[in-house]
Amino acid sequence: MQTIQQQATANLGKLRETRPLVHNITNFVVMNFTANILLACGASPVMAHAENEVEEMVGFARALVLNIGTLTDDWVDAMVKAGKKATSLGVPIILDPVGAGATTLRTNAAKRILAETKVSVVRGNASEILALAGVQSNTKGVDAADSVDQATEQAIRLATELKVPVAITGPQDLVTDGSRVIRITNGHPLMGAVTGTGCGATAVIAAYCGVDPDPVTAAATALAYYGLAGEWAATGAEGPGTFVPRFLDSLYNLTPTDLETHVKISE
Repeated sequence: MQTIQQQATANLGKLRETRPLVHNITNFVVMNFTANILLACGASPVMAHAENEVEEMVGFARALVLNIGTLTDDWVDAMVKAGKKATSLGVPIILDPVGAGATTLRTNAAKRILAETKVSVVRGNASEILALAGVQSNTKGVDAADSVDQATEQAIRLATELKVPVAITGPQDLVTDGSRVIRITNGHPLMGAVTGTGCGATAVIAAYCGVDPDPVTAAATALAYYGLAGEWAATGAEGPGTFVPRFLDSLYNLTPTDLETHVKISE
């Protein structure tokens, strides 16, 4: 039986070999950065949110990202439409509930997507996951003011109730399907100093879901790869400005062998 470290190695190899197309309905703030992250890791990104093309586009994709960072009513409708099509095709859906708990629009949009489509993974920060679980959170706009440890119990409950794996990202990451709990300790504080690294993590999870049929191991190994790239990029970076290009380079240059040796995953 493969260890999860060996699975991380295999997943990156498959991703680089097959270059899965990831359809992103995401926010204006991160579109360019997310596309570059997906290209650097070896996937193929497409950004398409027009309601009259999303069903057609998702038909070509290996995974669908629904990111609610800059919502309008039309975008919510497009997300649900794309999500229903993805559900009918068996295409994995990764939901990023950006700012859930901060406004009614965001919270209700995330809950509607969960109710009307078959989501494969929910990836959020601790405050967003607490909000989806119906627990008072301390969100600051779209930023978390709660810790992964504070959200762990509710994440397990939420994953159990929804029958959807939950991934929480922060200084340490956690993935759970309600019974399994996997912790990932790769990463660096500079990742939190750049807009869009959380959204990028969601997109990389989607790429991994395109090559790994188990959403739990897909999410955990994606986050370990992503965090390790952040660690290596921070070496020699002077701050957020020099970190970003080094991060893209690290995502591009990391090899499957690097992952087997350096990922920090415990179950």
